[in-house]
Amino acid sequence: MTLVSTENLSIDTSLQERQRLLSLDFMRGFIMVLLMLEGSRLFDHLLEWQSEGLFHNFMLQFTHHPWHGLRFWDLIQPGFMFIAGTALAFSIDAQQRKRIKWKSSFYKVVKRSGWLFFWGVLDYAVRPSGLSFELWDVLTQLSFTTIVTFLVIQWPVMYQLALSAAILLLTEFLYRFTNIPGFDQPFTDQHNFGNYVDLLLMNKINTGGWVAINCIPTTVHTLWGAMAGRVLLSTESDHTKIKKILAGGVIALCIGILLDYTTTPVIKRIATSSFVCVSGGYCLIGLAFLYWWIDILKHRRFISFFLIVGMNSLFIYLFFEIVGSRWFNGYIEAIVEGLIGHISGITSVFLGIIASIVIFLLEWKMCQFLYRKHIFFKI
Repeated sequence: MTLVSTENLSIDTSLQERQRLLSLDFMRGFIMVLLMLEGSRLFDHLLEWQSEGLFHNFMLQFTHHPWHGLRFWDLIQPGFMFIAGTALAFSIDAQQRKRIKWKSSFYKVVKRSGWLFFWGVLDYAVRPSGLSFELWDVLTQLSFTTIVTFLVIQWPVMYQLALSAAILLLTEFLYRFTNIPGFDQPFTDQHNFGNYVDLLLMNKINTGGWVAINCIPTTVHTLWGAMAGRVLLSTESDHTKIKKILAGGVIALCIGILLDYTTTPVIKRIATSSFVCVSGGYCLIGLAFLYWWIDILKHRRFISFFLIVGMNSLFIYLFFEIVGSRWFNGYIEAIVEGLIGHISGITSVFLGIIASIVIFLLEWKMCQFLYRKHIFFKI
């Protein structure tokens, strides 16, 4: 991991590009803010606060669907990986303008992917029962999708679309036709091909249904993000850029819905081809809207709240995933309970909500401090 300080220095070209395309940093920051809130357990406490009714049903959108179906929260990881692809396109473009050789760019991507894999494994490595080796973290999957996307990022669009289709067809084949005894039910939890591969790789199956080979189909998310980035970097008019990205999103969404109704259910936990198309379609539509709203119409009100987080997304992700869940959250919860827990009428749920808000605000202030000092963590 590299600590980049731009204090008293000119900001590098790639950073200038990211600042220019504010919609990209906003989308990244928006996703990270939601993950911070989830990491503080605010959504859990709000669900507990209202156990039924309209508000409870709304808060359910901030949890993963149990299996076949789609909720808002199921779009967060695809968005995370999609934006990584878009940022990669901008990074490669900046390196090419600096006349950096392909070999050097490849080495940089491999190094970055290695660090992503390391932090992804470390995230779940320490358990109360001892050390554990798991490959279900989004960072480990992103380490794979980043390398694949880099290798094909300069391909013609039609070749990239063909590769996307081939990846999804490969996923369909692996789940439907491998026919391994006990794991020959393609869309059944604990009995599909992804579960079998996890037994081979980790000698365990995730009780929540997540599988490590999600890195194969979700490569499409990162690739589509890079393709969208190339469109935004083109010299075409803003209207044409939005039209292309929006059209791609609508087509992908329609294909995914059609697959769900006919052959392949939308299941986020094993990243079915229909899920990849639906979620990727939403990502494309979301980027088109934000580019139009922020970069073209110049609506900048309140976006700095998210940009501050987006500029240090990796740092804050590792903080609330590793430090927060293992120490910081409990420490703040104990302080909040000690200060206001004795007040009459305050329930444990309300204490939890207050503690979660405090945790989130402190983490946001960390990002603000780093932003003001022009300190950015990169790998």
